[in-house]
Amino acid sequence: MRWSKLSEEGWTYAKSGVDVSKVRKVHKSIAELLAKTYEQREGKIGGVLSKIGHYAGLIDIGGGRALALHADGVGTKVLVAQLMDKYDTIGIDCVAMNVNDLVCMGAEPIALVDYLVVERPDEEMVAQIMEGLAKGAELAGVAIVGGETAVMPDVVKGEVAGRGFDLAALSVGVVEVDKVLTGSAMRPGDAVVGVASNGIHSNGLTLARKVLLSGGRTVDDTLPELSCSIGEELLKPTHIYVRPTLEALGNLEVHGVAHITGGAFTKLRRFEDYVKVGFKLEALPEPPGVFKAIMRLGRVAWEEMYRTFNMGVGLCLMVSSESVDDVIALYEKHGFKAWRIGEVVKEPGVWVKPPGHCLMSI
Repeated sequence: MRWSKLSEEGWTYAKSGVDVSKVRKVHKSIAELLAKTYEQREGKIGGVLSKIGHYAGLIDIGGGRALALHADGVGTKVLVAQLMDKYDTIGIDCVAMNVNDLVCMGAEPIALVDYLVVERPDEEMVAQIMEGLAKGAELAGVAIVGGETAVMPDVVKGEVAGRGFDLAALSVGVVEVDKVLTGSAMRPGDAVVGVASNGIHSNGLTLARKVLLSGGRTVDDTLPELSCSIGEELLKPTHIYVRPTLEALGNLEVHGVAHITGGAFTKLRRFEDYVKVGFKLEALPEPPGVFKAIMRLGRVAWEEMYRTFNMGVGLCLMVSSESVDDVIALYEKHGFKAWRIGEVVKEPGVWVKPPGHCLMSI
């Protein structure tokens, strides 16, 4: 079934409770306020080197090096973990959402501290969450050097009584100042290489849950588009792209990297603060089954899908045309499928062409 226009009856991210346009306005006002704090470190160690709104904040630590700082969580994916009573992969998501953003700045992730807040102390649940964090740290090559666990029954409620929790982390990376990756080196004609996701990852879960778990369906049910239960599909951990991306940055001509998370492919627009280019993605892969199920059951338009979900592409690299084959081979060596999905163009904006459909602006 083809969905080329957003129908009034169809689900959108805003209808599910997350209005991205309003979130962007909030982010802008936050950035304007916080930028005023930069003067506190002017001329001192820790001077700020970056604008608010990119993948990480950068502070000068001397010796031609900078620390990259980022904080993130796993959103409403924690509710799926509660419904499944399975908590050993959610920590992988938390690590991934942090370290994948750090490498987009050219930084090597080195450390992380977590913040876990629970509705009530549950030793087994906490142990499983920590198991996932440790696994994610191993995949990313980072150390977890501390954290905080808080019990707040008056604040945290979940889908399952007594099992409410939220998980977030602060991550730290290091990068040479002259190797910071902002995307400013991108030029029209550069290729866009997409690296496969592991399904829905950790964004758009509010919309996904409300569509897939409506009509009396539960996390234990199956759908024609899925090879496992709904809950198992939604709980697949976010891919961690650190090792191959650092290798690519060190050996190949990479002009920009984008982690496709909240806002999906509109994430590419954040490079507009550094270079006036656009992105035409005309060779996108066939979306995995979970996204087809969301479209079918929620009557969601193609435009809305590519504004909300990764649609099978978890990372984009903007590279010279001569480097495409080497980039794809490198990621495949590390076990990730990759494709040339489009190119950088002169006109600012983002256009996507779903397989078998027309090119559309998002």
